[in-house]
Amino acid sequence: MNAKGKNTKSSWVDPDDAPELTDDFFANAKHFIGEREVSVEEFRIAAKKALRGRPPGSGKKQSTTVRFDTDVLTAFKATGRGWQTRMNDALRDWLKERHP
Repeated sequence: MNAKGKNTKSSWVDPDDAPELTDDFFANAKHFIGEREVSVEEFRIAAKKALRGRPPGSGKKQSTTVRFDTDVLTAFKATGRGWQTRMNDALRDWLKERHP
C-alpha cells in the first residue's frame, strides 16, 4: 500500500475544529490535586501554596566558602540528608562551650 494513495486517510486535524472553551465549560470543570478530586476552593488554596522557584529563606543564614578536612566532611555527609544542618549545630554547640 502506498502512503500517497488516494485511499489513505488523513491524520491531520484542523485546530480550528476544536470546541470553544466557554465560561460554562470552566464553571463545570473538575479540579484535581494528583488523582484526588477537590473543590474549587481547595484547588485555589493549593495553587497559591505551589509557588514556583526556590522558597524564600529565613534571612538568618549567610552563604560562604569554607574548607574542611576530607575526613570531617565525609563523616558529616555519611549521616545522610541534613548533614549541613547537623554541621551547623555542631559548630553552634562548640561556640556555646567556648563563648557562653
